[in-house]
Amino acid sequence: MLCDECGKNKSTVHYTKILNGKKEEIHLCDECAKDYKQFDIDSSFSIHNFLTGLLDNMQEGPFKNVNYVHELKCNRCGLTYNQFRETGKFGCSECYKSFHDKLIPLLKRIHRHDSHIGKVPKRAGSKIRIKKEITKLKNKLEIAVKKEEYEKAAELRDKIKELKNQIDSD
Repeated sequence: MLCDECGKNKSTVHYTKILNGKKEEIHLCDECAKDYKQFDIDSSFSIHNFLTGLLDNMQEGPFKNVNYVHELKCNRCGLTYNQFRETGKFGCSECYKSFHDKLIPLLKRIHRHDSHIGKVPKRAGSKIRIKKEITKLKNKLEIAVKKEEYEKAAELRDKIKELKNQIDSD
């Protein structure tokens, strides 16, 4: 399909606008899309800008006190949390520990979890699998208690005790 503006180049941007039930479609090439007044296209994607945007949007909850965030500093290299937010890069391995409390919400937001959830090698032993199962059951137990499903909570509690006994007996 050719560009609706210039009629020469192949259209790569397809814009659909629905206003009051009326559908309007516009097909543009890259050059015409850059000049199109209805929208601004930024073709450069940067992981740095992505992470910085996430950090900037997290200025609620524990991030409300901006002065505290700016004062937070790595003990080893001296990198401040604000500098990390600007660059998206740590100065040293100690930065992970120094900014730990601020990184947990970011990691949860990006990965939907703050700890590794992956496969456990079979040779690694059953203890690791049992510990992961206990963690899952504890989360289910917490939800059951919140929902006031006490019979289910008691069953989960008993399963957790059984699994803990298995670990202790090995």
